[in-house]
Amino acid sequence: MPNFEYQVVPAPRKGKSVRKIRGSEAKFANTISELMNEMAAEGWEYQRAETLPCEERQGFTGKTIKYHSMLVFRREVAAEEVIADTPVAAVVAAPVVEKVVETPVEDARPEPVLSRTEGPASEGFMSETETETPSEDRKGVAAE
Repeated sequence: MPNFEYQVVPAPRKGKSVRKIRGSEAKFANTISELMNEMAAEGWEYQRAETLPCEERQGFTGKTIKYHSMLVFRREVAAEEVIADTPVAAVVAAPVVEKVVETPVEDARPEPVLSRTEGPASEGFMSETETETPSEDRKGVAAE
């Protein structure tokens, strides 16, 4: 079975101005035929023209979809080239890692013992005087 490689080039948007060729259609056709002849000289065979969508930025955060015309070419690849071009994964042996057994080390500091204490903290975090609304004199200071 033959193997192919493909080349996709953007189609020209307008025709080149050439002497003795009049009209935009004739200039455009001449530009495309020149492109196809160049590709054929390099061994590429024309396959088809495609119009494909492409998402592009518009402005700072916007996006828009534009359509681009592409020309698709292909050429046959010899079997020797396919074998030579295929990437070969390097085989590397993994290093041998010895398992290290860790022995538990006793801490020099003992674990702290948490206990509940008697007093105002055990009844609530804040006392009643601290939970009151701001006093009138504080409001007066802010207004001044």
